[in-house]
Amino acid sequence: MADKPSVLFVCVHNAGRSQMAAAWLTQLAGDRVEVRSAGSAPGSEVNPAAVEAMAEVGIDISRKTPKLLTLDAVRESDVCITMGCGDTCPVFPGKRYLDWELADPAGQGVEAVRPIRDEIKTLVEGLIAEITAGKTP
Repeated sequence: MADKPSVLFVCVHNAGRSQMAAAWLTQLAGDRVEVRSAGSAPGSEVNPAAVEAMAEVGIDISRKTPKLLTLDAVRESDVCITMGCGDTCPVFPGKRYLDWELADPAGQGVEAVRPIRDEIKTLVEGLIAEITAGKTP
């Protein structure tokens, strides 16, 4: 892993889980980690309930746009975290792959998205502790 680890979050539409995870990692790790997110079949916009849920904790993802998963995004990342997209993430030797089993916020209201948001925060906090261990904040 490079001096500055790189993490890629992948979900199907890149409109909910992966956007929230990328926002949490950016918020909590600052410039200690390079953050990317993408989708195997990107949606047209970020899930409004995810935008609202993140706004409740002071994180604005309203200007984010879903992006298509590319080979370069995987190649350039140290850790690839999938969230319900199955085997669509290409596998490269030397990369670390994790699968976070999270409920899909698609079509859900903000009440249903809040627990997903909070679970993602907990997972991201653990990830930060692991990939930045021994590095100066």
